Amino acid sequence: MDKFKTVEEWEQVLGGHIRALRIQRNIDQRDLAAQAGVALNAVKSLESGRTVTTKTLISVLRVLNRTDWIESLSPPISINPLKMLDVNAPRQKIYKERKHTKSKG
Repeated sequence: MDKFKTVEEWEQVLGGHIRALRIQRNIDQRDLAAQAGVALNAVKSLESGRTVTTKTLISVLRVLNRTDWIESLSPPISINPLKMLDVNAPRQKIYKERKHTKSKG
């Protein structure tokens, strides 16, 4: 299951996807590094699943026209219109029936 992958495994998966995309676009590592403005070793590290900076990842994804991957990580936050109704509604009180006790007298 994907949710049980380690961080290292996810790095391998991401690196593999980037490598496959680069090959599909017929770009070699040296050209990708030059176009992204990063070191060749940074591209090699990224593709082999080793840790790189976020800046390197974003730069490479921009060259590969896949910044949508980044945007999918943090979808826009929206307010549920139904929740807005709840904010302005007065708080409802719950009334329980009281038990009547017979007075002795």
